[in-house]
Amino acid sequence: MDAFYASVELLRRPELRGRAVVVGGSRARAARFEDGHWPRLGDYAGRGVVTTATYEARARGIHSGMGLMKAAALAPDAVLLPADFDEYRRLSRAFKEAVAELAPAIEDRGIDEIYIDLSAVARAHEPLGHDPLGGARALAQDIRNNVRTATGLSCSIGLAPNKLLAKIGSDLDKPGGLTVLTAADLPLRIWPLPVRRINGIGPKAGARLEQLGIQTIGELAACTPDWLVEHFGRTQGLWMHRSANGQDDRPVVTHSDPVSMSRETTFERDLHPRHDREQLGALFTRLCEQVAADLQRKGWVGRTIGIKLRFDDFRTVTRDLTIELPTADAALIRRAGGLCLKRVSLNRRLRLLGVRVGTLSRADAQPPRPRPKRPPPMPQTAPADAPLTQTLPLFPDES
Repeated sequence: MDAFYASVELLRRPELRGRAVVVGGSRARAARFEDGHWPRLGDYAGRGVVTTATYEARARGIHSGMGLMKAAALAPDAVLLPADFDEYRRLSRAFKEAVAELAPAIEDRGIDEIYIDLSAVARAHEPLGHDPLGGARALAQDIRNNVRTATGLSCSIGLAPNKLLAKIGSDLDKPGGLTVLTAADLPLRIWPLPVRRINGIGPKAGARLEQLGIQTIGELAACTPDWLVEHFGRTQGLWMHRSANGQDDRPVVTHSDPVSMSRETTFERDLHPRHDREQLGALFTRLCEQVAADLQRKGWVGRTIGIKLRFDDFRTVTRDLTIELPTADAALIRRAGGLCLKRVSLNRRLRLLGVRVGTLSRADAQPPRPRPKRPPPMPQTAPADAPLTQTLPLFPDES
């Protein structure tokens, strides 16, 4: 995300756009000013540090982690706003949900940064015209637009074959940039950059490299592995050599054992729960079948069945219930999900529908199930012998 905390503040106070704004210090100071009477950074006295700053303030030398008193010497007329982490966390969740609508394989790296693995997203591999990366570019643009629509905020994306280059790329064209990097771009776009642009080379290693006459990534790439090992040790030296040459095999780590499995879809147009009931019912059924297939393929069963709805005003609602025995059966998931739907007021158009199965356990660890004397009560959405592939109504109490 671009200057995340500061951008959130500007979203709430658009009259400050274009000005040098610094976020930092105690939130308790919020009661000391009213909108339109902004506190000046030059009037600050204390030991607080800069949380973030707008690009106008950064152009004057202010950066995150700098003492506010030092920042005041650089830009005394800048506006100083207190941090509001409740609001930052709310919009952090919103931007990650917006990304997950299009590319759900996400590694969370904090409140304002994620890695996204596009390997399993089919459209990312489709060329457009003569551009072999055209599908990936278009998907990245859609992700950026989805974040903007959901939050009103901008983000910058680095599209690359690995996490190292993607991280560098995401910083090359801020704000609102989309930077595509391949191995062929190393000589012209990566090697001229300072070594500190490599995520993992901190102040101490950067200073040590400068003492050794190495300032750019290209100069680091030209060093032999043995020379780097001699000066930095085997592990760090070999890592530096590989990183400077754009090599990184770290996977995008979402989690270890799954906490839940889910499927969701964002509609091309907002759908009305009643006017588009038949279409929504078919989509809901298909999502349940897909989740069941995922569970069966990976050998999991679950007891908590949940649904997720996002309305046209971006309000998100979830509901879930816990059944007696864990399942990976599509019909049981569909019917339990239908019970969850009955607990939601469906009075607005929908932009997203999702189904989730949680409280997972290994299918092969389940004891044999006793044959029930009578089937568990379920809403009668269709005849008992009807195949699940039949289009079922979205509302379980309707036929």
